Amino acid sequence: MTPLVWIVFMSFAGGLLSVLVASGFAYAARPNWVPVLISYAIGALLGAAFLEVLPHAIEAAESPQQAAINVLAGILLFFVLEKLVLWRHCHDEGCHGHEHNGHDHGRSGLLILVGDTFHNFVDGVLIAAAFVESTPLGIVTGMAIIAHEIPQEAGDFLILLHSGYSRRKALLFNMLSSLATLAGGLLAYFALSHVQSLVPVFLALAAASMIYVAVADLIPGLHKRTELRATAQQVLLIAAGIASVVFAHPLAERALG
Repeated sequence: MTPLVWIVFMSFAGGLLSVLVASGFAYAARPNWVPVLISYAIGALLGAAFLEVLPHAIEAAESPQQAAINVLAGILLFFVLEKLVLWRHCHDEGCHGHEHNGHDHGRSGLLILVGDTFHNFVDGVLIAAAFVESTPLGIVTGMAIIAHEIPQEAGDFLILLHSGYSRRKALLFNMLSSLATLAGGLLAYFALSHVQSLVPVFLALAAASMIYVAVADLIPGLHKRTELRATAQQVLLIAAGIASVVFAHPLAERALG
């Protein structure tokens, strides 16, 4: 197969496979488990942001300071985007200061989908760059991306359920977001030098969305349960989410090595 065919195949199959595996894990969870498993989603988001995305954003940027500026700008952008969603909700249904029925009217889900789309686009760029170099490198790069995406995608799916999306809609939107991998791969193949210059910004936006949703939207909800048992459960699940990213990292490193 030609490099272009490999890029299309691996970008499409890789993005879809990671979503299906992760969604299968989250899909098996009973509805009453979702609020509890949000702690795991928080850990997976923070682990992916600080251990995977941010280091790459700093490495790809002109300087660490520029990467930090990009992340700060991204956090501000997602704050404004969330405000717009809130304003629309207030206009359409009346404004309420608290979540109802355990949901946040889709705010967290929307923000995480936007950030995940940026991240998936960058994954496509990386796959294309690897296949341009050599086919074996492209294959292992695609496999590495699948390995490190699965914990994050599982967290994303749980957040969509927590935001009030049905399981069917959560799966559909996650699959649509994964198509950004294919878009990134195709654009990078035909204009690699131009697309690569945007990678630091996209990585920073992806990291900003993960950090913002975890810290601003999800963690405050955990404080509603203050009893010791619930707190210990939350800490353990957050640690499990981080650990899943940590354990996926060496798999990716070995594949790329």
